[in-house]
Amino acid sequence: MKVVLLAGGFGSRISEESQFKPKPMIEIGGMPILWHIMKEYAYYGHTEFIICAGYKQEYIKEWFANYFLHNSDVTFDYRNGKNEMIIHQTNMDLWKVTVINTGYNTMTGGRIKRIQRYVGNEPFLMTYGDGVCDVEIDKLIEYHKSHGKFATLTAVKMAQDKGVLYIEGGSVKSFREKNMADGAPINA
Repeated sequence: MKVVLLAGGFGSRISEESQFKPKPMIEIGGMPILWHIMKEYAYYGHTEFIICAGYKQEYIKEWFANYFLHNSDVTFDYRNGKNEMIIHQTNMDLWKVTVINTGYNTMTGGRIKRIQRYVGNEPFLMTYGDGVCDVEIDKLIEYHKSHGKFATLTAVKMAQDKGVLYIEGGSVKSFREKNMADGAPINA
């Protein structure tokens, strides 16, 4: 099953980083967020990715264009007027990655429509390019298939990190720390 990754937005809430590169390419532990998401899907056997790019899409393409070289032991031999590259060993992920420029200002539905020919008529998985999440993808697919629906949305509750105020009559009556019950489900 192919995995569609939405990676075309501006990342305006993290603009101090996304002014230089698209949000999915911001690094966690030395690797882009996008790579972490792909590793999770690959763990469950899904290794064909379609990346819906837009804002700074050239950054994503260049990263993948150099991915093989950066994960390999190589010799560059310029002797005898040649430009020869010998690959000794590689630590490559066995992925197929298609990066599609789905437009600079395109909304989510438009991005999906623009990659339709790459997905075809088969079911696919989709997440956001910053959607790092601990989801048991095999169980999610099993759930989806057993319910016979057109689409399944994964939701998670996020722990809230802000305090809760109880205001009555214009005055703060109490304050408490938030807990999991305070959070509404979000799209994962």
